[in-house]
Amino acid sequence: MVAKALKNFFKRIFSNLFSQKRELKLGFYGPPNAGKTSLANRICKDFTGEEIGNVSKIPHETRAVQFKEKVEISYKGKTMTFKIVDTPGIATKIDYEDFLKYKLKKGEAKTRAKEATQGVVESIKWLDDMDVVVVVLDATQNPYNQVNITIIGNLVARKIPVLIVANKIDMKKANIKKVEAAFPEYDVVGISAKYGKNLEEFYESVFKLAKRV
Repeated sequence: MVAKALKNFFKRIFSNLFSQKRELKLGFYGPPNAGKTSLANRICKDFTGEEIGNVSKIPHETRAVQFKEKVEISYKGKTMTFKIVDTPGIATKIDYEDFLKYKLKKGEAKTRAKEATQGVVESIKWLDDMDVVVVVLDATQNPYNQVNITIIGNLVARKIPVLIVANKIDMKKANIKKVEAAFPEYDVVGISAKYGKNLEEFYESVFKLAKRV
């Protein structure tokens, strides 16, 4: 009886250990208005029914790190649990005057610029806590610039697995080949976060990266 009880006890212990799903921190990084929050929203909406944040045509709508825990993403019969981390857009310079053209008042523009600058610092700090990072780029813009190179460089220095997403492929000016040419050593997946286009390939790539962690 004692031996059987011990056997069942250890069976339950090991069963619990192996049934626990590790929650990987999946960070979304990139320049302002590339579609980080739009992509994070679509993922969270699809698998939790709730979005993670607001989106806007005005740059730096996301000015503080926002996250959603225990997001179970299912793909081809497999499920992985992630902590989705949506970060403020990274920029080398943030000038309040840039917001005035969006009809923001001067005081509001200055506040937005200050918060956005703090958001960039916060984004970089959170890098140390990431398991996998998705760099979201606007496929209609030149990918080879100082901001994108800085982001990739920080990830390389920390040896964090990276997936590059070329977003907005629904737009005529989108050019995935330019993104691939700029960062040939990384996997590049073209998607439309707005319309949910090509997310299957995106999930496949994320799962592949996550297995390396």
